[in-house]
Amino acid sequence: MNQVLDTKAPAADTKSAAVATTAKGNAPSEAFWMPFTAARQFRRAPRMVAKARGMFYWTPEGREILDAAAGLWCVNAGHSRPKIVKAIAEQAAELDFAPPFNFANPKAFELADKLVKLAPAGLNRVFFCNSGSEAADTAMKMAIAYHRARGEGTRTRLIGRERGYHGVNFGGISVGGMVGNRKTFGPMLGGVDHLRHTHDLARNAYSRGVPEHGAELADDLERMVALHDASSIAAVIIEPMAGSTGVLPPPKGYLQRLRSICDKHGILLIFDEVITGFGRLGSPFAATHFGVTPDLLTAAKGITNGCVPMGAVIAKQQIQDVFMNGPEHVPEFAHGYTYSAHPLACAASLATLETYADEGLLTRAAKVAPAFEAAVHSLKGSRHVIDIRNIGLVGAIELESIPGAPGKRGFDAMVACWDKGMMVRTTGDTIALSPPLIVEDSHIDRIIDTLKGVLKTLA
Repeated sequence: MNQVLDTKAPAADTKSAAVATTAKGNAPSEAFWMPFTAARQFRRAPRMVAKARGMFYWTPEGREILDAAAGLWCVNAGHSRPKIVKAIAEQAAELDFAPPFNFANPKAFELADKLVKLAPAGLNRVFFCNSGSEAADTAMKMAIAYHRARGEGTRTRLIGRERGYHGVNFGGISVGGMVGNRKTFGPMLGGVDHLRHTHDLARNAYSRGVPEHGAELADDLERMVALHDASSIAAVIIEPMAGSTGVLPPPKGYLQRLRSICDKHGILLIFDEVITGFGRLGSPFAATHFGVTPDLLTAAKGITNGCVPMGAVIAKQQIQDVFMNGPEHVPEFAHGYTYSAHPLACAASLATLETYADEGLLTRAAKVAPAFEAAVHSLKGSRHVIDIRNIGLVGAIELESIPGAPGKRGFDAMVACWDKGMMVRTTGDTIALSPPLIVEDSHIDRIIDTLKGVLKTLA
C-alpha cells in the first residue's frame, strides 16, 4: 500500500485556539443539541476534536487521539486524504449545487457507473440519497412500490430483525430492533414484524469470524409467512453483520438460508450495508464476502469516506424496469431529496473510490484480519469481559453489565479510552472496534494495550 499520510499533528490555527480556550475553560455552548449523546455528562467533560489526519484526531489542545472507530464506522481510508480534499474543493468552485429533480450533474452518472462495477453482479441501478437512514427508508419504499407496480399491492408488510439498526427515520426504527430507539418515540409504522436476532452467547461465545450455530434462525421467516401469508410481505431488511447493536456476524449459512426462503415466497431481500460496505469485511460489500446477493443494497458512510453526507440504494435492474411504464412526463418513482446526488458528495465519492483502488483498501481488511483477530481475542480473560467477536476489521468486546445500570460499564470504558488517547465506539456494554482500513500493526498493538489498561480500571 502506498501510504503517503503525514501522521504529525496539523499546525494549529486561530480558530482551533479559540475552541481550545472553550474546551479548557468553559462548558460548550448549550445551543447545540447533540445527537445520541449524554449531553449533561459531555458538558462537564467535553470530548472535542479539532484536527484529523491518517489514523488520528487531535484535540483543540493538541492531544493525539488514535481513531479506533473510523470516526463513526465511516472513515475507511483514514482522515484528510489529499485526493478527496482536493476533489471537494475543486467541485465547490466549479458546481456547488445542481437540482436533482428533472436535472442532473455529470458526476452522478459517473459515480453510479463505478458503484455498480463494485457491487455484486445483477445490482446495477443506483438511487442516491444523503445518509444510511434515508437509504433504508428509500429501499423499503422501493420494495412496496415495486410490488404495487407489478400488481401485488397486498405486499406491504416489512420484516426486520431484533437487534437490527436501520437508521433513525420512522421507517428505520420501525423495522429496526434497538429497544432504546423504539421506546422513545411511541407507536412505529404498522405492518412490521421481526425475525429473532442471531446473538447466541451460550453457544457462540468467543467465536472467531462467523459463529457456527444459528443458521436455523433464518427459518423465522417461514414462521412469518405462516402468520401473515407471503402475499402480504414485501421485503425483509437485515444487516449482513449487525454493527450498531454490538457487532453480530451472521451464523454460518444463515444468509444463504434467508435468501432461499425469500426466493421461495417472492419476498425481496434488502441488505443494509451502511457499515459493511466499502471494505470493512475484506470485500467491497458483505454481499460479496458472503456470496449472497440481495435484491436491494443500501450504502452510506464509507461511500465518501465520511467527508460529505451521502447514501445510496443499489438495486437490481428488474426492480427499476417494473416502474418504467405510464406517461413519459410523469416521474416513475416519486421519491427523492433536495441533496440527492449532490455535486460535492459525488466528487468526494469518486475521489474516495479512487483512493480505495490506489491502495487496495477494499480488500486490505482480509489481509489484516488474522492479526487483528488474534489481538482482539487476546483480551479474553480480562476483567468483566464475557464475549469477544470479530470479522474482517470489526471487533467487539462485550462486558458484563452492572446490575441495574445497563450500558454504564460500556460508557465508562469509552470515556476511559478517550482519557488514554483513543476513540472507540460503544453500544450498550459492548466496545466496538472498526479502525480505518489503513491500520498498521503498531496501531493494533496500541489499541489492545490501551484496552487492557482500561479494562483493569473499570468498576
